[in-house]
Amino acid sequence: MKTRTKMKNAITVFIFLLAPAYGMCQCEVYGKIKVVDSFEDVRIKRVDSFSDKEGRWEMVDSFEDYKIKFVDSFEDFKIKFVDSFEGCD
Repeated sequence: MKTRTKMKNAITVFIFLLAPAYGMCQCEVYGKIKVVDSFEDVRIKRVDSFSDKEGRWEMVDSFEDYKIKFVDSFEDFKIKFVDSFEGCD
């Protein structure tokens, strides 16, 4: 019984502490993006700095990490700009 409890604790520690660090719980947004008011795939919060968390974007003119293209149709992802509760479902 003690071994089973230790295994549960190890799995719990991995899921809540290590999985986000390895990028296993992050949503990937790439390609063509459409901005919508409802039925979004991802909620995005615009920030001026510290865009190191899921769902936070900092708009820059140079030295970007990746590029996206805003479109009106044939999008890969739909996003909604929000003030709080950013991220994936």
